[in-house]
Amino acid sequence: MADTVTQLLAERSDDDNVAITYQDRRWTWREYIDEARRTAATVLTDADPARPMHIGTLLGNTPTMLIAIAAGAFGGYVTAGINNTRRGDALLGDIRRADCQILLTDAEHRDLLDGLDLSGVTVIDTSSPQWAERVANAGELTPHSVPGPLDPFMLIFTSGTSGNPKPVRLAHMLIPFAGPPLVQKFGLTSGDVCYLSMPLFHSAALLGGYCAAAAAGASMVPARFSASTFLDDIRRHGATYMNYVGKPLAYILATPEKPDDADNPLRAAFGNEATDHDITEFARRFDCNVWDGYGSSELAIIVTREPHTPAGSIGKGFPGVAVYDPATDTECAVAVFDENGALANAEEAIGELVNTDGAGMFTGYYNDAATTDERLRGGKYWSGDLAYRDADGWIYLAGRTGDWMRVDGENMTAGPIERILQRIPGVNQVAVYGVPDDQVGDAVMAAIVLDDDVKLSPDEFVAELEAQPDLSPKAWPRYVRVAKTLPTTATNKIVKRTLKAQGPTAGDGTLWVREPRTHTYTA
Repeated sequence: MADTVTQLLAERSDDDNVAITYQDRRWTWREYIDEARRTAATVLTDADPARPMHIGTLLGNTPTMLIAIAAGAFGGYVTAGINNTRRGDALLGDIRRADCQILLTDAEHRDLLDGLDLSGVTVIDTSSPQWAERVANAGELTPHSVPGPLDPFMLIFTSGTSGNPKPVRLAHMLIPFAGPPLVQKFGLTSGDVCYLSMPLFHSAALLGGYCAAAAAGASMVPARFSASTFLDDIRRHGATYMNYVGKPLAYILATPEKPDDADNPLRAAFGNEATDHDITEFARRFDCNVWDGYGSSELAIIVTREPHTPAGSIGKGFPGVAVYDPATDTECAVAVFDENGALANAEEAIGELVNTDGAGMFTGYYNDAATTDERLRGGKYWSGDLAYRDADGWIYLAGRTGDWMRVDGENMTAGPIERILQRIPGVNQVAVYGVPDDQVGDAVMAAIVLDDDVKLSPDEFVAELEAQPDLSPKAWPRYVRVAKTLPTTATNKIVKRTLKAQGPTAGDGTLWVREPRTHTYTA
């Protein structure tokens, strides 16, 4: 059994099933791997073996990116996935932080490099005729190294929702580890078509999409995500499997439903961070199986949904997963719920989600020992995610560590409030966060985005909140921003720090304000 990406892909060297479909072109697995080997050989002729063998990719979801990923495996060097939504000094900082000595880009992205000090970095335009000619005439590949299971396959930057993105060392073993369970769960074969519309520079696409295709020998359709063209793409390519991260299901569900939406070939969608509502509605509307789990770029904690997972829960953790109080380094109390289902002991039950057995599959951030050590304190991995666990072991997320709010002398977190607001019909996206209170502590603020064809009045919003028995009076938002969009990362995660910095403002929408000790909002 393969334990590196190199070995996994080498098993497909003589496979004449389709590997990539893009626009009007197709590559078999044999052709894909051959081009990856030739690409690696060409890259290595420009590389300096005395420097870190890190090759950056500033590319979109294209065959070129898929080829570059495989080239790194065969060339025995580390591919650094550069976030193509970053700009200016932030983009330059990522390239420098990853120690890229070569940067592969194309005509769509090369202008992003204008004006940046890329001294010491060889920039290659993979869309140029010169590069195509060099690859076509490449000599025999002599790999820089033969990687082992724990050697880094790629550097994958974190999403950056809570700070500067950090490059995670993604070990070779993770792709062959993640692929077979997905193949088994969804019954994937070489006849399946995997729709890859999540950014290929991020771990979600690699460990939720690419790995499954490579393990099954299925074909891949690299694509740019669009909610409005999603269903047309699925039908046109005959896609049977897709992966997602963040809010894509919500974006798709925001588009008007049509009677024939279920008439499509999609059988399965796998990802993380979808709400209960989105999971249920997406499965119903498009007649497919949706499996959502907990995941992070670091891959140190595994939580999976099981049959009969309670509403709001992300599932049960693998051995070692627990909820700890970071101040005392002790396990938090079991969650207690009142007669309405509201969490009654938030201050004692909510803590940080940890792996008490250590780092799991996390092999550290590249060139950042201090941040790695911060994650791995006291022999545990600290995720930065707040959570609580009930008496049966079901885990519920409560936000990030920065999501604590002090409201009228009571500590509360954003996650439980967000889950309640997401029950409101027509509410598509929700972010809850604290803004400074007029007197002391925090005021609860919610930013919401509605489905495309939905209108919601302040009075209707109040009626919905009053119908939620588990909504604490202190959890009622003081401010509500009804927005057209919310700021997100490239992996579709809402950036709350941007919302917090904007304070109680309307942004691109409208602002409702609730008078203290009332249930009345004014616009």
